[in-house]
Amino acid sequence: MITVFAQAELAVTRSQVSNWLKKDDDPEQQSCDDNVLACYLNGLINEMRGKKEGTQPVPEDKLNNNIIFKKLKIALNLKAEDILRIMALVDFTISKHELSAFFRKKGHKHYRECQEQILRNFLHGIQIEYRDETDLQSLRGSETKQDGEQGDEQEHEQGDENHTN
Repeated sequence: MITVFAQAELAVTRSQVSNWLKKDDDPEQQSCDDNVLACYLNGLINEMRGKKEGTQPVPEDKLNNNIIFKKLKIALNLKAEDILRIMALVDFTISKHELSAFFRKKGHKHYRECQEQILRNFLHGIQIEYRDETDLQSLRGSETKQDGEQGDEQEHEQGDENHTN
């Protein structure tokens, strides 16, 4: 996470990140203000999509759910269909038109404020999408290893049979 912040040109310590991630009831927990979260999201975009040359975007002092949603969409390089699929993972349906309203500029006649429930479901869907993918990769790796070990055992057994004949 420290490297993601560094991608947005913000130096943070391991202790700061650790305190931001602590549970609310932990006495060492510290809240992460909007500006710091905006830096993290900008860094995530740079990390995932590549850092653009020139001046970096100025992190917002005040975030809302629409900005957070948009930055995650950009960082993860998601199209509308991808977001709808991710939302379906948590049994949450939304139309493509409703979705596009969240990414319009405030003041546009079709702009719509992203409610907590929508962002929460999207974040939960991202957890499922990416955690499951990681779990599957680690399972595939262990299955391949097990298959390889079984194959080695079979080769040794066949080799032993060949030596006895």
